[in-house]
Order: sequence, then structure tokens, then C-alpha cells
Amino acid sequence: MGMRVLVAGATGAVGRRLVPRLEAAGHEVVGISRRGPRPVDVLDAGAVRRAVAEVGPDAVVHQLTDLGAADGAANNRIRFEGTRNLVDAALAAGVGRIVAQSISWAYAPGDGPADESVPLDSTEEVPRSRIVAGVRALESAVAELPEAVVLRYGILYGPGTWYAPGGAVAAALAGDPGARFLGSTAADDSVSSLVHVDDAAEAAVRALEWPSGAYNVVDDEPAPGRVWLPVLAAALGVPAPARSGGRAPWARGAVNARARALGWSPAHPSWRTGFADRGSGPSGQGV
Repeated sequence: MGMRVLVAGATGAVGRRLVPRLEAAGHEVVGISRRGPRPVDVLDAGAVRRAVAEVGPDAVVHQLTDLGAADGAANNRIRFEGTRNLVDAALAAGVGRIVAQSISWAYAPGDGPADESVPLDSTEEVPRSRIVAGVRALESAVAELPEAVVLRYGILYGPGTWYAPGGAVAAALAGDPGARFLGSTAADDSVSSLVHVDDAAEAAVRALEWPSGAYNVVDDEPAPGRVWLPVLAAALGVPAPARSGGRAPWARGAVNARARALGWSPAHPSWRTGFADRGSGPSGQGV
């Protein structure tokens, strides 16, 4: 049976792929974002409360980010304040279920890919401590709803992301000093997990029926930058970065066994073939 679903961040990289999938699954979808047919500033608590009350959703899907200007502080404000406003509005409207976008690289340091039992990093070193604090605040806030699913996405690539052809990462690899994105082009031993935006969106659809908790939504192949960045560069038609040594202790990647056990499987199981998928659209991320 279809639900009435409010998608917050409906015009973002994941949101644009998510809305048609929800509709195809039989759900009635209302999207809100800063731009679009139903503009709402998520930092305006009153506006968010009115919007959620007007929609009266069965479930809220939180895909809010502020990444257009590659401003980490602005994105963290969305995690803290935007999430708080959305959760308060959902609670006031009697919404029982929320699905929220998080990240899979906030885990404590370790030697192998992390599963969901690994705690979030307790480091006090900035800027990482600020990033993790935002993630912790987001995940804690959404857990106040009776049913809360947190999707810990890998690095998003594909249409609408910084990693799309012509996007910020391609510009950075080509030597453009003005290229802006949050991430690294260091071809070192730091391990990342990635996920195509279509697979991220599909997980959000399925998560409407998952038990509460956190789930890594990543592909099947965590890999060090020295391995995946040259493949990305080749797919983008730009120079590969020079290889270097070293590894951030927290850069360990993640495993997707928990999400797979519930029936989700990535259509792009590896970035090795996913990067070459030319179904890519305009670059840029945001709500």
C-alpha cells in the first residue's frame, strides 16, 4: 500500500533520482526544497512546521544538504538546524517514520571496512570533529521518531554530483585551482566507499519498509584512492593524480551486508564499471 511521502531536499542529487522512484513504487510524493515548486527554507522552523503539517505525510525522507558552494559549515548547519526543524515538525504532525541521509565515513579509525556496529569517531581534531558532530546530531535527532532509518551513504557519484563529467572533481584533476568540492584527490592509501546516486535513491525507497537503525549504503568494493582515482580520471578524460603514500586512520571504507540482507543490491556494484556509465547529467550537489 502506497504512503504519502514528504521528500525534504527533493531537488538535490539524490532527491531528483528518488522522487520518480517513489512514485513508480505507488507512493504519493510531495517534495520541498529551497528551490522548486514548493520552496521551503529548512532553517526557518516555522516554515518547516507549516509545510509538514500541510502535507500530513505518513513518512518523511530527509535528503537535505547544502553543498552547492562546497561550504562544509553550511552543510553542517543543515545537519544540526535543518534536521532539528524537520524532526520537530514531523513530531508535531504525528509522523511515524523518517528516512535520513547520513555518511559512511564518520566511523572511528580501524584497519578494515566498518559495519554499522562500529561507533562514530570520537576525535577532537578539527575539521573532522565538526563533521562527525553534525552526523551525530542528525542521527540522534531523527531517532526521536518512532521509526527512524539512517542511510549512511558512500561518496556519491553519477548525475548531479561533483564526480560527474564536467563536474568539480574533473576540474580539480585537470588542474583548475578554482574547483570547489568537499573531498580529496589524494591518490594515497586512504580507503573510501562509493555509491552511485541511483543506488542511493533506490535504497531510500526500500528503506520506507526497513526496521529502524543505521545502514551503510555503499557499493561492494571499498578501495584506496591510489586505486579508484585513476579509474575515475580515465572515465572523466582528465589526468590521473600522482600516487602518494599515507592513510588517514579513519579512511577505512564500509560494508553493505546489512542493507543487502534486506534485499537492496547496487545496480552499480563497483565504481570500476559505475564510473564508465555515461548516464551522467549536470554537475553540482545541493538541495
